[in-house]
Amino acid sequence: MTRIAFVTDSTCDLPPEWQGRSRLHVLPVHIHFGESSLREGVDIDEVAFYERVNREGAIPRTSQPSPGEFADLYHSLAATHDAILSLHIGGKLSGTYQSAMLAKEMIGDQIAIYPFDSDCGSLGLGFMAMEAVQMVEDGSTIPQVLARLDYIRRGMNIFLSPDTLKYVQMSGRISALGSAVASLLNIKPIIQLHEGQLLAGERVRTRKRALHTMVERMAERLNGAPARVGVADARAEED
Repeated sequence: MTRIAFVTDSTCDLPPEWQGRSRLHVLPVHIHFGESSLREGVDIDEVAFYERVNREGAIPRTSQPSPGEFADLYHSLAATHDAILSLHIGGKLSGTYQSAMLAKEMIGDQIAIYPFDSDCGSLGLGFMAMEAVQMVEDGSTIPQVLARLDYIRRGMNIFLSPDTLKYVQMSGRISALGSAVASLLNIKPIIQLHEGQLLAGERVRTRKRALHTMVERMAERLNGAPARVGVADARAEED
C-alpha cells in the first residue's frame, strides 16, 4: 500500500476538527509587519492579526513559504512516505505553488511529489485537501484523487463581499476618496474568484443585500445540483 502524505498551506482555512491531522501538513504563510516576520497560525492568529492591523493602521505584506521550507518538509516526509500530494492556493494569487514546484526539483527522486494548483484558496482549498485525504483513506489511488481534484477545481464557485473598504484602502488598492464615497453610499462590492483570479462583480447597497446577492448567485450556479457549501468570515460571525 502506497504511503501518501498531504501538504497544504495556511490559506486553506481548515475546520478545527481537521487541524492537526497526522496525514495533513500545513506550511504557514509569512506575515510581515515592518521588520517583523510572523508565521500565520503559528506566531499569530486571526484575532491578533486584526488587532495589530487596527493598531498600526496598515496592511502587512505577506510572502509564501520558501522553496527551502517546502524542501525541508518534503525531505522529512520522504523518510516515512512513498508519495506527497501538495495542494496549494492558486498560482495567480500567490507564489506558493511555484515554491512547491521548485522544491520538487530540489528533492529530485527522493520521493514522488504531486504539486496541485487549486486555483482558489480559503475554504475552496480546504475542501480539496479534506476530499483528497478522505479519498486516500477510502482506498483511492493518486491518479483518481488528482482527477477528482481537477473536477472540483473546474466546478468551484467562490463569492466574497467586504463589509468595509477600510482594509482595501490600507492595502493601496483604492484611494481614500473612493473608500469614503463607498462608505457614504453604503456600497458593498460582490467579488468572484473565477479560474484563479479575483473579478469585480455587482455593487449593491447594504450588507444585507450583499449577503442575499451572494446566496442568489451561488444558487444560480448550482442550478439545483447537490454541492458542498461553506461559509468563511473575517470577524463577521453575526453575518
